[in-house]
Order: sequence, then C-alpha cells, then structure tokens
Amino acid sequence: MYKNDDDDDDDLKLCPTTLAALNEFLKEKQERENQLKCSLENKDLEISFDENWQLSQFWYDDKTIDTLVKGAIQSTESNGKIALISCPSLYNKLKKNCDERQITLFEYDERFKIYGVDFVPYNYKFPLDIPQHMSNFYDLVIADPPFLSDECLTKTALTIKFLAKKNYVLCTGSIMSELAKRLLNVEVCCFVPHHQNNLANEFYCYSNFDFDKMLQ
Repeated sequence: MYKNDDDDDDDLKLCPTTLAALNEFLKEKQERENQLKCSLENKDLEISFDENWQLSQFWYDDKTIDTLVKGAIQSTESNGKIALISCPSLYNKLKKNCDERQITLFEYDERFKIYGVDFVPYNYKFPLDIPQHMSNFYDLVIADPPFLSDECLTKTALTIKFLAKKNYVLCTGSIMSELAKRLLNVEVCCFVPHHQNNLANEFYCYSNFDFDKMLQ
C-alpha cells in the first residue's frame, strides 16, 4: 500500500505526554547550562557536577581537595602552570585560590568544557593527542588515571611526562605502586587521598619530589 509523506510524518509524531516530557527535559538542560555559563562569567566557581560512575568518576572529599590544592600552591611559583589530568574535582578550588597561576584540566568528560580555554579534551587511550606546544609546559602535573589497569597507567604516564617540566603527583590505587615506580620513578607519600564515596580499593598518593613537605 502506498504511503505519502504526510503519513510518515504522522507516524513520527510524539504523543502529547511524551512531547511534554521531552520539552521539560530540554528546558531544564538549557537552564542548567545557562546557570553554569553565568557562574563562570561572574567568576563564581562553586559549580558542582555529579559523579559519572560509567566514566569511573569518584570525587575527592573536601579535606583531600584542600590538601592537594595546598600542596599544588606550595609546589609552584605564583605565576606557575598546573595541569590536572582526569581529576576535575580539583579545578574549582585551585582556580579560586590561584589568581596568577594557569590551571588546565585535561579531561574526557565533555561537561567540563564549560571551563572554556582551561579545558582540553583528553582520552587516555590517545596519550599524546594533545596540543604539542604544551610539551614540558607545566610546573606541576597532578594526575588520577580513571582506571586501575596497566594500560591506563602506562598511557597516562606518557601524558604526564610529556606535559611536566619536572614535578608531578599521581593519585591511584595501591595495587599500581610497582608499575608507577617503574614508569614515573615516584614514591608513596605519607598523605593518603580519600573520596566522598569510600572506594573498595586502597588509594595512595605518589610523587617524584617531596610532596609531603609541601603539605606542612
């Protein structure tokens, strides 16, 4: 039986209830985006994002954020450059407390592109697919590979060494200690990071310099 274009259009029309729900979802989405843009334009960095466990996102607790930010500030000059790899929960606090420092977030989650020029799309599977002018550009690199796997740490280590002038801090599971030492010549710090939602895996902080001293 022949169907004209009008018939196809009728088939594709949503029922009123579904259409109303879709419009409400799109409206709320637009409002959230507008609020984020407004917050950034007004330099209000108290912006929070929910964890996306499918992306293996686990945010640090407030004490850990404060400690890592303090260490980052103490480890760099007032006009220094700090790179964050896959640890977006540090960005707001660092940006708020580092007026002169350049903070760059290398992150897979596109939600964080709201940070504008401070956001660089990053996929650990392609560790050197980042702007080449950033080689040896950062005074400090802080990295938290999203997965506890040899592949993820190995590829993230390539990015760390590409970006860092010298110093870097790594936050990852204790089971990665041996590989982290071999790849990055790091030692376990006394400081132990914690998360908002407790993880089953024991978590360590590693560095290639005396990061604990920066926390005193």
